[in-house]
Amino acid sequence: MTAGCRSSHQCRRVTLSIVMSSTQYRRAGLAVVAISLLSTVPGCEQQRFVPESATRPYPRELHTTNVVDIQVFRDGSDIELINSTSMSYQDFDLWVNQRYLKRVESLPAGKRLTISLWDFFDVRGERMNAGGLFRTTEPTPVRMVEIQQATDDALVGLIAIPEVEIIRYE
Repeated sequence: MTAGCRSSHQCRRVTLSIVMSSTQYRRAGLAVVAISLLSTVPGCEQQRFVPESATRPYPRELHTTNVVDIQVFRDGSDIELINSTSMSYQDFDLWVNQRYLKRVESLPAGKRLTISLWDFFDVRGERMNAGGLFRTTEPTPVRMVEIQQATDDALVGLIAIPEVEIIRYE
């Protein structure tokens, strides 16, 4: 019996030689590069839980039906606020879906402001699922947006414009 074999049959070494053209080497190299790049993609995904970013709970007792003329449009993983009023807002809390919160420095009268939905967190430190190119789940829809000037002030609703899929017929 030959060293390394576990059966009574004769073991033979087989050498397999692969002959590749330069084009095949390039293709194989590109495949290795593509696989290595794709394997790093999950590293680009936003961390969903950030405990140190946990916010206070949504103040349900301060919810009102008051609305101001500030439109909120979703644009991918961002929202755009358009302040159509003559009032500027300074240092306020922006609530989305009665759950996610972000502190905003200012929204001047007659101006626009773009905010990433990845910057919104809830009471547990869970980041809003804003979606994006490599998302694995459906993004959280933006249904209700409210401003709160101080922690004990009533909330004021904004006009959240729902995303609409446009179907064109030719």
